[in-house]
Amino acid sequence: MAAAAVGFRLVLVLFGGDLHLSSRPEVSTPLTSLRRLAEGYWLKQASMSPYSGSMYHGSPLLLSVLGPLTSKRSGGHHAHIYCSLVFVAVDFIAAMLIRLTGRTLQIARGKSLKSLDLAKSVNDPVNASAGDTASLIYLWNPWTIITCVGSCTSPIENLMVVVMIYGACSRLAPLAAFGYVMATHLSLYPAILILPVTLLLGYGPDTPPAKVFLQKGSSASKVDISDIGKSTSQRGFGQISWKPVLHFMLWVFIWSCYVLVLNSIILNKAGGLQEMFEKTYGFILTVKDLSPNIGVLWYFFAEVFDFFRSFFLIVFNMNIIFMVLPLAIRLRHRPCFLAFVYTAIVGMLKSYPSAGDSALYLGLLGLFANELAEMQFTFFLFFGYIGVSLLSPVMHNLWIWRGTGNANFYFATGLAYTCLQTVLVVETVSSMIKHDRKLRLLIRT
Repeated sequence: MAAAAVGFRLVLVLFGGDLHLSSRPEVSTPLTSLRRLAEGYWLKQASMSPYSGSMYHGSPLLLSVLGPLTSKRSGGHHAHIYCSLVFVAVDFIAAMLIRLTGRTLQIARGKSLKSLDLAKSVNDPVNASAGDTASLIYLWNPWTIITCVGSCTSPIENLMVVVMIYGACSRLAPLAAFGYVMATHLSLYPAILILPVTLLLGYGPDTPPAKVFLQKGSSASKVDISDIGKSTSQRGFGQISWKPVLHFMLWVFIWSCYVLVLNSIILNKAGGLQEMFEKTYGFILTVKDLSPNIGVLWYFFAEVFDFFRSFFLIVFNMNIIFMVLPLAIRLRHRPCFLAFVYTAIVGMLKSYPSAGDSALYLGLLGLFANELAEMQFTFFLFFGYIGVSLLSPVMHNLWIWRGTGNANFYFATGLAYTCLQTVLVVETVSSMIKHDRKLRLLIRT
């Protein structure tokens, strides 16, 4: 199935012709557009700052990696093919890392259920492994495919997030630090994933709450109590292992210095690090580009008075931060699931969302197919996402090209999309909490 997904992408890239996906606001944003990257690379080749044209707002590292592939020497169509082939390989690597992450989580889940004597009581409704399910969801998701073929840099950003989660689950501190630094460098929002990564490195992969282990110990004999106590201290949240966490922080510092040095070398005589931060992170936080996308911030800041703009910028940017700590406290025993929740919240509330953000968190959702098997509103969510995917280009065509609609038509689809994501986050969190409560009830019986 993975080979078929890669083959399907190659057919679209080589024989699909120009599908005009790069101009779609659902696929390409001011931060991920390959056309803007080509503009920045042309400015850099002309010994000017890549940010001087107010078009490019991405990383200088992407200019060095993808810039030569977008040059006119390769030809317009051939440049598109070369970049798309890179994105096909990136998608395949991300899917394989998701599969390995799922295997690690499944092994940890089996050990925890076995230590609780619940391996036979908890029947997995999903026959396939969670890693296989998640990787296939990621590869065959239509949004992942159009993001891969649509000439945008979202697949690279998604790969860095997956590398970070895989490195943290495997307790490979250098790899997790590399993914974290690169994901934060390419897009500011993955910085909030520092909490689940720290929990993964300090406590290990997802396990049931510590209360379940304590409850199991209280119902066992005295000999069993000591054994359960040992397993709880090793696997639960009684004691954190600080060595991999400190190792991770050291490697974050090393990779950050390395990335900054590379950026300063690339931008030599063509801008500096201060301009890079202003044109990348500053551009993300101030929402200066109000071109339509599938989010809701562009419409809101197009309508709001300039006098209130700074206030609402603070409100919207702090809205993500306000959710970080409460969710971390409630889901601290499931840090990998916490990373999925944070990724979904970022995809919902970021200033320039795209289909690539949804492709990432929907792929990570498959990692918890067994725990979330009893989730409600799956029928509503499934067809809601399909409806938004079909209506969004229609409303955009009516507004921009036909002239028979207005901005409210397209904004309505973005608002429905945001509501669907909100329902998804609420339902997944509540279903995971119900699953943990079910384990506690099974121990009592």
